[in-house]
Amino acid sequence: MSDNTTDRVASTFSRLSKEHRAGLVTFITAGDPNLQTSLEILQRLPSAGADIIEIGMPFSDPMADGPAIQAASLRSLANGGSLRATLEMVRAFREKNQTTPLILMGYFNPIYQYGTTQFVNDAANAGVDGLIMVDLPPEEDDELCDPARTAGLHWIRLVTPTTNESRLSDVLANSSGFVYYVSIAGITGTQSAAAASIEKAVHHIKAKSDLPVAVGFGIKTREQVKEIGNIAEGVVVGSAIVNEIEQNLDPNGQPKAHLVESVISLVRSLATDSV
Repeated sequence: MSDNTTDRVASTFSRLSKEHRAGLVTFITAGDPNLQTSLEILQRLPSAGADIIEIGMPFSDPMADGPAIQAASLRSLANGGSLRATLEMVRAFREKNQTTPLILMGYFNPIYQYGTTQFVNDAANAGVDGLIMVDLPPEEDDELCDPARTAGLHWIRLVTPTTNESRLSDVLANSSGFVYYVSIAGITGTQSAAAASIEKAVHHIKAKSDLPVAVGFGIKTREQVKEIGNIAEGVVVGSAIVNEIEQNLDPNGQPKAHLVESVISLVRSLATDSV
């Protein structure tokens, strides 16, 4: 991580530590259900209680994601969503908010098409704080991890229940910002893990790294947010928010009048118990 940008991620986790609470990390797909509505949701998430926001970069083949986020990507792509549009969303958000960390999450193919060097520079200049890339292992760090870190972006790794001891060291080697623990061996939004197994895994990661740990995949309720918040520094909610968007679309796929309010209300209810 270079010093050419304010480290919003570190500042946020420092603040959360002083507040003795875990951070709520929310996920939306950029451009879902359309660009205007997606930006409105993004802009309102911090006031609803989101401490860190993950933004999914729409992609036609999101292989690690379950049906809900796959559908969100397709809705976005059908309504003008793209990597460039995602960066424009970030720029628009930064006009009003300079403190909430924004993490782009997705797959390498669109970035490769965009041009790696151009992308990391554009992302940093737009106000992106870090990247989570689902399909780039440590062996491929020269492809995007190294350029991203040079540009001042955090490189946030995924650790899973199947990550063994030697692999964990490789995964953590170039990690920064925080570690994302995937609590289930599977796709997003389909099942939940037991708190005991999550606690054991988080302790294991912390024995190897000083980075904060955020736990995601399968967390949908305020009770789960509270439970995991007692174990990790961050709790990630994605599919539940994306499902809320989908449930507030009319039969033609257009947002109903209260879609944004419904999403913000859900996030607010989840944030209430993250303290």
